[in-house]
Amino acid sequence: MLHATMLRRGLLSWVSRVGGVLVLLCCSLSLLYVMTCSPPHSVDPPLSLALPRSGPNHASLGPGTGRGGGGGGGNAQSGGPPGSYQVLLQEREEQHRLHISSLKKQISQLKEALQESSQQLKGVQESLKRASGGPSEGQEAGAGSQGGFLGENQGAKSQQADLQDFLRSQAAKAEVSVGVRLPSEYAVLPFESFTLQKVYQLEMGLTRHPEEKPVRRDKREALGEVLETALHSLNTPTGEKERTSKVYTPSDFLEGITRTEKDKGTLYELTFRGDAAQEFRRLVFFRPFGPLMKVSNEQVDTSNVPINIIVPLSKRTDKFKHFMTNFREVCVRQDGRVHLTVVYFGTEQMSEVRSTLENTSREANFKNFTLLQLDEEFSRGRGLDVGARAWKGGNVLLFFCDVDIYFTADFLNTCRLNTQPGKKVFYPVLFSQYNPTLIYGNPEHIPPVEQQLAIKKDTGFWRDFGFGMTCQYRSDFINIGGFDIDIKGWGGEDVHLYRKYLHSNLLVVRAPSRGLFHLWHEKHCADELPPDQYRMCMQSKAMNEASHGQLGMLFFRQEIEAHLRKQKNPKKT
Repeated sequence: MLHATMLRRGLLSWVSRVGGVLVLLCCSLSLLYVMTCSPPHSVDPPLSLALPRSGPNHASLGPGTGRGGGGGGGNAQSGGPPGSYQVLLQEREEQHRLHISSLKKQISQLKEALQESSQQLKGVQESLKRASGGPSEGQEAGAGSQGGFLGENQGAKSQQADLQDFLRSQAAKAEVSVGVRLPSEYAVLPFESFTLQKVYQLEMGLTRHPEEKPVRRDKREALGEVLETALHSLNTPTGEKERTSKVYTPSDFLEGITRTEKDKGTLYELTFRGDAAQEFRRLVFFRPFGPLMKVSNEQVDTSNVPINIIVPLSKRTDKFKHFMTNFREVCVRQDGRVHLTVVYFGTEQMSEVRSTLENTSREANFKNFTLLQLDEEFSRGRGLDVGARAWKGGNVLLFFCDVDIYFTADFLNTCRLNTQPGKKVFYPVLFSQYNPTLIYGNPEHIPPVEQQLAIKKDTGFWRDFGFGMTCQYRSDFINIGGFDIDIKGWGGEDVHLYRKYLHSNLLVVRAPSRGLFHLWHEKHCADELPPDQYRMCMQSKAMNEASHGQLGMLFFRQEIEAHLRKQKNPKKT
């Protein structure tokens, strides 16, 4: 130990001496350069003599002093005062050029020596730190004495710091953790969601595939880099809060969302399985058109986050029975942290709804439900508003749902992960199913519902014009003012609520959800609807039937059948 201490002191002493000698040498060369380049007053001619004269005196110096170069040279060699000064100046100028060239070469060599010494100093300091386990006061003092040697690197460090400041300002200006006020729903920049194999996208482009493997190389490599960086960050934690005993692999990755603000950068949020069943790891990265920056690495515990699912209902008892079948499997058996609130309008078929709930309660031992009855005309916004305000158990996470919605247990976790009271609300984009009769050609060939839920361009579409299914905390819903309960019947109330959030400072997460489906049902648009609501209803009805290609086949069915008949019975020529 004593020998190591003496060795460190000796090395520091040697480094200090070498540094001092180099500094002294640099100063001496600089002083020599200044002294040499300064013109001596006793030898050099006055400035006025160094300049060419004009006037009669200059012209009368004789034939050798004319404006010709040769005559001037002969007069200088004959010893006349003007010529002797010119010769002296030329000699001095040549000496200065040679000397300056020599000094430049010496300065260049000195810079190389300084850089080499700086590298040696860094190596010595690193070895001392490794030997002692950390920097000591003596080492810090020794490093401080060599600060002059690192001056060449300060400019580069300053530029790097400026770059980092700019990139961080890009992340600060982007919509990463704080929402910005938007004028309308058309100004929203939606997320894309992705897993290890697939990307779920709204803007499908030429491929028109709502779900696809990343075809474009830039998207594929970008997502791969983010996943690799996230795994590296999880397995090499930098702080005590990030430490975990688990070794993360790609199989722990659940899903992510991403979007790009074209003037700022790309945001990535990745979710991994945590140490426990209801624990997750969420990492946020931002690529400000430069190096990837880790924004946060936090553990998200959803074990104590119940969801109050609110379903407004009027009649449609058969649909409600199908809904409760899925609810029993997903919410009761798989998740177990859900409360169901049913707001029923009217009295007709009320007993059947109550019976369905009681059967589920008895068979699945499920007690977490509330049945509210409103003896008034059906209004979806009114029903959801009443259901949300009826909860008295504190600030709960709300999921506004319809009876024709099918969701998975993964969606419930996505709902929890993408909401935060006072900060974020989640507006998932669900996948809307086409008419199964048109998809499969014959009612007898229609498979069970679970087998119909394939995200393909011929089976359905991302319902990006719908804002009815949403996850938000009750406090945010109350503070924003809730629904416009004056809207009656179908549609409109969800868009008004959505716009309220867009006009606030809350972050609105809008992303396709692979676990949320709208089951097809025949839609009736009532004649008593106002013109704007009736138009919205008819547009939704048209889009729900089939894809563009399938509707085209129906429209041209007679022409297609005529063509097939001609093919079977060609005319004889």
